[in-house]
Amino acid sequence: MKRVLPDIKLTNLFAEFFNTEKAGGLVLIGGTLLSLLIANSVWGEAYAAFWQTYLGGLSLSHWINDGLMAVFFLLVGLEIEREIYIGELADFRNALLPVAAALGGMLLPAGIHFLLNAGTAGQAGFGIPMATDIAFALGILSLAGKNVPAGLKIFLTALAIIDDLGAILVIAVFYTSSVSLLYLGAALLIFAALFIAGKKGMNRLVFFLVPGALMWYCMYRSGVHATISGVLLAFAIPFGKGDEHSPSFRLQHGLHYPVAFGILPLFALANTGIRLEPGFYNTLLSLNSLGILGGLLLGKPAGILLFTWLSVKAGCCRLPQAVNWKMVGGAGMLAGIGFTMSIFITLLAFGDEGMITASKIAILTASVFAALAGLFLMKQTIKGIDNGKE
Repeated sequence: MKRVLPDIKLTNLFAEFFNTEKAGGLVLIGGTLLSLLIANSVWGEAYAAFWQTYLGGLSLSHWINDGLMAVFFLLVGLEIEREIYIGELADFRNALLPVAAALGGMLLPAGIHFLLNAGTAGQAGFGIPMATDIAFALGILSLAGKNVPAGLKIFLTALAIIDDLGAILVIAVFYTSSVSLLYLGAALLIFAALFIAGKKGMNRLVFFLVPGALMWYCMYRSGVHATISGVLLAFAIPFGKGDEHSPSFRLQHGLHYPVAFGILPLFALANTGIRLEPGFYNTLLSLNSLGILGGLLLGKPAGILLFTWLSVKAGCCRLPQAVNWKMVGGAGMLAGIGFTMSIFITLLAFGDEGMITASKIAILTASVFAALAGLFLMKQTIKGIDNGKE
């Protein structure tokens, strides 16, 4: 007899996170389309020049990519922390499924890109197709209808969060060229002091955020990408019981809307203003672009589906309630929407503007096809269940 599992309930904070992310995904789509339209209009040159306006020694795009994105990574860190303490990652058996899926969804895309680009100028871009954009993926999943199983939402969210953690590690290890041990040591010292203060009972956010800004500066000067400071700060802030009185909860709750409707749309506006010259589509045939396309459109869904299947067949874990293999395939396809993190890694991987532009075109192309294919699969599967065919 098939075991019937109890209904999975979405916690209030997760429901808020999911609803914010899916709405934020739709805003991201709008911001990207607007950016592309302006960049290819008569205002294109002025638009590009605007983001290069200098303020306090850095361009606006630099402030967004190194400064505001550190706040995005702070939110990602808080989400990872919550998942580890009381979420899907708190129980080993529950955590193993999205961990295995995310691992497959990182290794296969990176492998495809590396095989195509080893020894070439595009080799540094191997990390680009490893990433999943949570906001976009959940935004598209929401379009599949209200009957999407809660277990699938949690699976895709946990997978994307683990994917982000993997991307953070890749950035820290592979996209750091030179390191100032003095500044890096200062940043880690600040982190250690904040972590100890949290363990000793300090719970006022201001006493974490102000030194956190100093940690960002030290990390920026160290040569390690400054956004890593956001993740470190997240793990220094006390989690407590994870309830509404927890500093971690309060900050995560407070950051949801500014990040989803402010920081990420700004990132999109600043980084997707691609001027599409005649024959721009020819860049999709370069080895780097083919690696990105193959990694996101083939490697992501294949890796996620394969590693999930192996984990279930090995008896290590089981699929969430009401989730079938077609849904896992659809989720894997949606995970091929790289966008924010893929573009972010592109900016770290390449210094040549031509390579950056070509990579962005490949990322946008792959993300559009992954979104359409994933949505189609999800709608067909949900429709089949509603009609009693599954």
